[in-house]
Amino acid sequence: MTIIDGKEVSLAVKNRIAEQVKQSGIKPGLAVIIVGNDPASRVYVNNKKKACEYCGFLSEEYALPESTTLDELLSLIHKLNEDDKIDGILCQLPLPKHLDEKEVIAAISPKKDVDAFSEVNVGKIMIGDYSFLPCTPAGVMELLSYYNIEVAGKNAVVIGRSNIVGKPMAMLLLHADATVTVCHSKTKGIKEICRKADIIVVATGRRNTLTADMVKEGVTVIDVGMNRDENGKLCGDVDFESVKEKADFITPVPGGVGPMTIAMLMQNTLSAYKNNRK
Repeated sequence: MTIIDGKEVSLAVKNRIAEQVKQSGIKPGLAVIIVGNDPASRVYVNNKKKACEYCGFLSEEYALPESTTLDELLSLIHKLNEDDKIDGILCQLPLPKHLDEKEVIAAISPKKDVDAFSEVNVGKIMIGDYSFLPCTPAGVMELLSYYNIEVAGKNAVVIGRSNIVGKPMAMLLLHADATVTVCHSKTKGIKEICRKADIIVVATGRRNTLTADMVKEGVTVIDVGMNRDENGKLCGDVDFESVKEKADFITPVPGGVGPMTIAMLMQNTLSAYKNNRK
């Protein structure tokens, strides 16, 4: 059994990007907007700034008060859309309740939408002609590739159907020639479906969604979940201790998929620079 090391892979990705940036003498720019003072969001934003620094990017942060109106936020986004030194714009979610996330995402230019959440970019992923990929699913594909885990022709199961992870994850596995089944809270016979899977990606936000009796020997398990157990310790959606006994490859939480998300954001920002400044 191999524990997939997301820290190692994310460092390899960031080193590759930093090397490209250094050799070409370029300065991709990322603007991060954070509204209010959600502690988890603040941690994510700080990590994104550190990654930008590591890769040699320009990083701009716009920390707005909780009371920011939709018009004020949209006005900032429009300004950044026009700013030539900014290649990627990211608005940290969740936003305060009075702000319409859908409208905010739609306001970001598809060319600078490095989260790949806009309808245009989601549509491009669907047809397989994309500039950016949502960071978490892209990170999962990078992990599979780094560990030489064959995807083509394999049975892959995605548990979860969110717009940010589940749906795009299924599309990327499909583009890589896997046979994909998407399971969710209304799926009947999920245990039997999972037992046939060669690769299982779990993204439900619920502890112990996947247990040892649901997997076959030799499976690859990717855990996208981030939860806390009764002792306040970080854990994923997979019952790690029991499932690892049957898996050939498995991601831990923390240290698995998490570090990949920011590495792939750096990759998207570099791609945006190349596309925007041709």
